[in-house]
Amino acid sequence: MIDKPLFGATVILLILGLIMSYSLSSYAIVKFHYSHFHFFIRQFIAVAIGIFLMVWLSRRDPDQWFKPIAILLFSTFIIILLLMPLLPESLVHNVGGAKRWIDLGVTSITPVEFYKVGFIMFISWSLVRTRFTRGNMKLKAEIKIFIPYVIVLFISTLLIAVFQKDLGQTVVLSATLIILFILVGSSFRFFSLLFGIALGGLALLIISAPHRIKRIQEWFISIDNPANRLETYQISNSLDAIHHGGFWGQGIGNGQYKLGFLSEVNTDFVLAGIAEELGVFSIIIITLLIFFIIYRIFKIAAKVDNPTYYLYCVGTALLITFSFLINSFGIAGITPIKGIAVPFLSYGGSQVIASTLSIGIVLMISKKINYEKIKE
Repeated sequence: MIDKPLFGATVILLILGLIMSYSLSSYAIVKFHYSHFHFFIRQFIAVAIGIFLMVWLSRRDPDQWFKPIAILLFSTFIIILLLMPLLPESLVHNVGGAKRWIDLGVTSITPVEFYKVGFIMFISWSLVRTRFTRGNMKLKAEIKIFIPYVIVLFISTLLIAVFQKDLGQTVVLSATLIILFILVGSSFRFFSLLFGIALGGLALLIISAPHRIKRIQEWFISIDNPANRLETYQISNSLDAIHHGGFWGQGIGNGQYKLGFLSEVNTDFVLAGIAEELGVFSIIIITLLIFFIIYRIFKIAAKVDNPTYYLYCVGTALLITFSFLINSFGIAGITPIKGIAVPFLSYGGSQVIASTLSIGIVLMISKKINYEKIKE
């Protein structure tokens, strides 16, 4: 039996995201002369595909399907990421010098969203094969074992953070991989070495890109002088939208800051838009639902016997956790804005389908354990 509470909580967030994609997109519809239901229909199709994927995957046997899906996703999308910098602008959208979206005519896809799922699946499968069978090792032997994964992460960083100028996704993947290394038994010395390299790489990526330095500066300005609305325009309007919504909100459709004051209000700043229209109460409910999903995934991980499935479930929970925290902290001005979508809620077909794909695989894995044990 699959984990029905996990499926139910995910569907609730998807439906809420669908409703808010209609409400929060009113300004973009007028500005770009789209049809009234343009964003709603596109999001509805993505949600329908996502729910179908979860149901379909939940009926599959993970012993037969996990490895093929992992190899297919990882190999396909790392090749696509490698090719994207070479593709013409007629195929790849170029926004601010970053090529993140592939134009398919009627729609576009964001390959990094699917790559993250394939990355966690492939790493989970491969780590079990190479690390769990080795027992205790010296630092030099550990480095030899883990260096291929560090190389994969370095390539991923190059493709995502450098060519696509998306540091946020790299931070999420790096943090998740480091924790998975700990779970498979890496030593404290190796962890310290890897953590130091990660911090150094993060600092290098920040200082090498003027737009990232500017974001850091704007973040410090928002802390030191919140009243300064020129440099901290987005953060200021985000906080004002949350304050304007109060506890119960202004009502669906009655938000003011979605009318051109907050760019990407239905994607990166969706939580601020929801807070204004449905109030802080809705954000509390959303937070509880997100952490309920994370809790259910961790419960499945704790009960499953297969170490590959265990690592994948933990990795999936960490991806959701880091993405939600980075986004919510960003719109609240606690950390710099990184452009990370809110899983299941933000507008975007790639994000919705990739997120539900990851949950569908967790549901597939949940059949391998006794449902009654999860409730213990």
